[in-house]
Amino acid sequence: MATKAESKTDPDPATISDLDGLRAASAGCTRCELYRPATQTVFGEGPAHPSLVLVGEQPGDREDLAGEPFVGPAGRLLDKALAEAKIPRERAYLTNVVKHFKFEQRGKRRIHQRPTVGEIRACRPWFDAELRILRPTLLVTLGATAAKALLGSSFRVTAHRGEVLDRRAGPPLLPTVHPSAVLRAPDDRRAAEFDALVADLKVAAARL
Repeated sequence: MATKAESKTDPDPATISDLDGLRAASAGCTRCELYRPATQTVFGEGPAHPSLVLVGEQPGDREDLAGEPFVGPAGRLLDKALAEAKIPRERAYLTNVVKHFKFEQRGKRRIHQRPTVGEIRACRPWFDAELRILRPTLLVTLGATAAKALLGSSFRVTAHRGEVLDRRAGPPLLPTVHPSAVLRAPDDRRAAEFDALVADLKVAAARL
């Protein structure tokens, strides 16, 4: 078990002034127990001065192995949705509120597990430091976990998806669903769910 003393040896993200330094420091993060079973920290990727930051929950199995965000099936669907919304992926910065993959081992498969409030809180300094350095025009949260991490536990994506919400601290935020939710939709609903995601991203594109 990681001790409180062990956690205190981690670098303070608030003292780091550039993305490369932040990425290097995050590679050794032990702020919560998720670093133990995970392959590696999966830091954000994208341009150094993006207008748009897309924020998901956490890396998945493919991302954990590759060390890059949104490279699995959900990432490929997100690529398609961004293209239809006329948002070049290379102009957006992609990251997650939690930087390690949380999973349950079932035989040879690693099954995604939702991070706890404590795990999200432990990882929050890395995300806050990313935003401080990036200074984006707009955030798009993908899924409930990312939205609640930034807007509070009572926030409901279904009530506000596709709306640009101004905040007292930080850039405006547009909540939408995670692309993995589109993949999980029943066959007869998947096309409609994808179109709804694209519609939300078009609102973001218009704001930019």
